[in-house]
Amino acid sequence: MSELSPAPELTVLTGGAGWFGRAFLAALSRPTDDHGPVGRQGRVRVLAANAREVPGILQVFPEAVVHVGDVTDVDVLDALFRGAAGASVVHAAGVIHPVRAAEFARVNHRGTVAVLDAASRAQAGRFVHLSSNSPFGTNAFPGDAFRQHEPYRPSLGYGESKMHAEIEVRAAHERGDVPTVIIRPPWFYGPWQPARQTRFFSMVAAGRFPVPGDGSQQRSMAYVDNLVQGVALAERHPAAPGQAFWVADRDAYPLGDVVTTVRRALAEEGFRTRDAVVRVPRALATAAETADRGLQRRGRYSAQVHVLGELSQTIRCDISRTVKVLGYEPRVSLLEGMRRSIRWCVSQGLDIAPPARPEARA
Repeated sequence: MSELSPAPELTVLTGGAGWFGRAFLAALSRPTDDHGPVGRQGRVRVLAANAREVPGILQVFPEAVVHVGDVTDVDVLDALFRGAAGASVVHAAGVIHPVRAAEFARVNHRGTVAVLDAASRAQAGRFVHLSSNSPFGTNAFPGDAFRQHEPYRPSLGYGESKMHAEIEVRAAHERGDVPTVIIRPPWFYGPWQPARQTRFFSMVAAGRFPVPGDGSQQRSMAYVDNLVQGVALAERHPAAPGQAFWVADRDAYPLGDVVTTVRRALAEEGFRTRDAVVRVPRALATAAETADRGLQRRGRYSAQVHVLGELSQTIRCDISRTVKVLGYEPRVSLLEGMRRSIRWCVSQGLDIAPPARPEARA
């Protein structure tokens, strides 16, 4: 692997209170272990969307300097980037499941443009943009995989907003405004998860998680520490600027196997589980996709409808170029990652499922 550039003296992180953001902050002061070249001694500035997010950010990384404001607010961003020449920028701010569909374009697209412009004005260093698989839709068949260079086929409002964000990130690099790298994770999981992931565990434990069809549809997934490693390599690898990389676990998994693995992880962590799923016809998922499109055309959004519509699809990516170019080594398996996620839930007092034995929660 090529020698990495030195760790940055200043890191600017947007979306610091989010799932990835807090995992990234938690990794900054740790030994390299599962995270790769993340640890650093330099200063860290974080953008929080509102004051309620600040305590959670400081709990994870007390030394952070937190700026509060909207990701599209020029004055807030200029303060965030004041004196940030040469800084490493990790842009993770975004919205996945909004109240209103219009938030996709405002936060994910226009927010990215605003952060790019602020970074350029400040003459910041490398800009790592956290994207998604959604600009590329879903795979054509179960054995298919998204390659390094893939045409855009965005999936609804979220995918369209992330596609436009990627286009802006590439354009900024080509103009010479700021050197950029795009990281594309699929479904990621792990500590600092939002409530919807805890509900996923609860549904699997109760045997109530819906699996469309026979469950053979493939899913690439990314344990959050594997994703943190990929982002850190994108920050510091000399070959990264101007490119986009898929970052996921080493293997893709049939959806049915994901559910089985989560059930096993729950059992190994001392929870009572039911060996069952809710089998639903693929036609129901297709109907949910249609309903999702209709809702979003009217400016509305339902996370439940959207997720059900996606569950019947294959979303699989090829990480071979990320491994070859960046030296990326996903070190945490699906089973181990899910066990760590469950232990994090327990540490936070989150209720997943009844314990299999009284001492399981001791």
